[in-house]
Amino acid sequence: MPNMMRMRASLDGDTVVVRVLMTHPEDTGLLKGPDGKIIPAHFIQTVVCKHGDTEVLHCDWGIAVSKNPFLEFSFKGGKSGDTVSVTWLDNKGETQTGSTTVS
Repeated sequence: MPNMMRMRASLDGDTVVVRVLMTHPEDTGLLKGPDGKIIPAHFIQTVVCKHGDTEVLHCDWGIAVSKNPFLEFSFKGGKSGDTVSVTWLDNKGETQTGSTTVS
């Protein structure tokens, strides 16, 4: 799967606000395709967000997350020029990492 993660991190006072748009099908495994066969489950299970080497957010997701999920979170202690990264892992073992600089 090509790296299709769009990220932005901005400083708002002493708080870093991070916005992430992830491209992922998020199939539940409960729907049938046009051919009448069940579409296999394919969804993000884990999302880990880091500020430098420090984990600031850890999410465990399931099938109830929409296609191409959007995540927004904030944390304190960052400054302009710091690196923020987001990594997800799905139920098929695929993973993707994106990073951005705090502006």
